[in-house]
Formats: sequence, C-alpha cells, structure tokens
Amino acid sequence: MTDRLGELTAAGVAVWLDDLSRVRLSSGNLDQLRREKHLVGVTTNPTIFAKALSDADEYNWQLHDLALRGVTVEETVRMLTTYDVRWACDVMRPAYDSSAGVDGRVSIEVDPRLAYETEKTVAEAKALWWLVDRPNLFIKIPATEAGLPAITATLAEGISVNVTLIFGLDRYSQVMEAFLAGLEQAKANGHDLTKIASVASFFVSRVDSEVDKRLDKLGADGRPDLAALRGKAAVANAQLAYERYSEVFSSDRWQALADAGAHPQRPLWASTSTKNPDYRDVIYVEELIAPGTVNTMPEPVIDAYADHGEVRPDTVTGAYAQARQVFAGLAAAGIDFDDVIATLEREGVEKFETSWLELLDGVRKSLEAAAEGATKPGRAAQGNAAAAQRAGGNA
Repeated sequence: MTDRLGELTAAGVAVWLDDLSRVRLSSGNLDQLRREKHLVGVTTNPTIFAKALSDADEYNWQLHDLALRGVTVEETVRMLTTYDVRWACDVMRPAYDSSAGVDGRVSIEVDPRLAYETEKTVAEAKALWWLVDRPNLFIKIPATEAGLPAITATLAEGISVNVTLIFGLDRYSQVMEAFLAGLEQAKANGHDLTKIASVASFFVSRVDSEVDKRLDKLGADGRPDLAALRGKAAVANAQLAYERYSEVFSSDRWQALADAGAHPQRPLWASTSTKNPDYRDVIYVEELIAPGTVNTMPEPVIDAYADHGEVRPDTVTGAYAQARQVFAGLAAAGIDFDDVIATLEREGVEKFETSWLELLDGVRKSLEAAAEGATKPGRAAQGNAAAAQRAGGNA
C-alpha cells in the first residue's frame, strides 16, 4: 500500500494538523495521527477553539470548577485553551525530540484583538509562553505592521514564534527580516539559538478565493484568457514566496546565525483546504512540495492526500517563471493584487476577532450554566482530567 504521507515527508514537507480539540486529546486521536500518519505538528487558531469548545462537553468539569471560583470569562478561555495546548505539546513531544526541536510543535495564538498593538502582543506572548510551559510551543503572532516588531521582540526573549496571516510577498520579506533581527537580539541577550524555532504561515487558498471573485466580476466565464487565471494565483504566490525564502536563507547574514546553531524560519503553507469544489482537493499540497516546508492541513485534507495525493520531488523551485506569468496575466486583466493582499489581511484579522468573541460568548454562557448547577463534572470528564494529568497536561 502506497504511503503517500511518508513520501511527502521524505520530499521535505512536514505534515501538521490544522485542528485541535479536547476530544482529539482524550480519545488518543492526536497521538494516533502522530504514530500512523507522519504527523509532526499542530496549529490552532481562535476559530478552531471556538468550534472545539462549542462541540464538546468534555470541558464541563473545568467549567464547573472555574465557575465556583468566579474566574473571569477571558481567564477561563486562557485556562481551557492553554490546558489543551499543553496536553498536545506532550503528545507531540516524541516528534520534537526526534527532530532535535525542529518539529513536534503546537501553536497557540495571541488574542487577535491585539493585532494592531505591539507592546500588548509581546506581553501576551510572554504570558502564554510561561502558562503552557513547554519547549515545543509556538506563539502565533499575526504579520500586521504592528505585529512585525512584536515578532522581533518575542524572539529576542527566546520564545519560539509562528508568524500567521501572511498573504503577500513584501510582507513576507518583512517577516523574515523581523525573524533575523529577533534571533540576532536573542543571541546578544545570551539565549541558546538551538532552542528557538519559527515558521512563517503563508496563507494559500484564501488568495484564490479573493482573486477568483474579482476575475468573475470581470466576466471570466466569457473570456478564456481570464478563465485560465482562475485557481492559479494562490500557488503562484506561494511559489514566489519560497523563492524569497531561498534567497534570504542562503545569505551571509543567515549563515552567521546558522553557525551559532539557529534553525531557519520554515515557510508553512496554511489555509490549504480547497474552497472551490471545482479544484482538486489536494491541489495546495501537491503544488507546494519543496524541501524545508510545512503544510498544515485539516484532517480531511490529510486523509485525501493519503488516499490519492500525487507525490513529486519538488513542485516549487522550477515554477518561478510560470508563477510570474500568472501575475503578469492578473495585472493585464486589471487585478490589483496589492489590494487583494490588503483585503485578505484585514479580513483575516476580523475573522479571528469574530471567532474570539464567539468563543468568549460561548464560554460566558457555559460559566453561567455551571454557576447555576446545570453543568456538573461527570465520571467521563473526571476520567479525561486524569488522562490529561498522566499526559502532563494538567493546568
């Protein structure tokens, strides 16, 4: 039987899961994915946690106790989410150890409402770092203009960072600059660079969704030249991002950090589920195979790739000229790609803010129900708590 995920890993792509929930942890599903499907990392975001907490009653025992203690809604959210991430870090620890700290990482995001506030973002990153207290943690910081100095400052503290919500090439270059500056400061501060890691989460499918929408407004259905550009921008954008990555991480500046034990900031392909049913369901995996990358996928995409994904050794480095042709075609069609990127960044922050508010509202209602005695910690929930403590995930 073909082990497509194993072949993808051998081609240099780290397979990460874009999801986390208490059910995955308590059932052993996350550990099973690690053992059986080459999973070596986990990413989370406010939307994932909002769904996890709304779908499961396995949080009830904690909610009951937190309600009795009168803990605030926001602090409750932090305690629940850091509990799950700490547990996940322990599950993924074998991948961390076997890769010398490169993989086995689990990400938790700063409050998205702080996306435009540098100092508060750094403060929250530091708080999350010591709350989870695991070496294989990533703190997710959005790549907004205010986020860039926060990335540098957080890395300078010796804290590993997953930079999220990257859509455009120029912003990606700024992210890599922030990373290099952060490592240089971390070295000056006496931190061991071998312990610090980072990924740059470059979003993919949302680019096609926005560009295709604009092409359709131009009447792509009636113009073959425009129709041929549909579903091309996202992959081309990511491919050119990898070109920039290759340039930066072959520079003398990077080599000085590498000589001190630093790991490169790997490109992480995010938002890799296909939004358009007309497109191949694994297109954002197959077309973005390159050494030293990460692809974080929802479980259905992982399963789809394991079933019928096509493994090629490198689908990126030989495609730069073709990618530029795609952008030339978009410009000729009148697509303002800078505006596409600005729109996606703004909407990305807004979507996570909305999910965060939904999460707060859901937890508020759960705490109120728990305070009234409607939520009681049952035997199954107590068993989950014991399992978490055995896994090292106790809060």
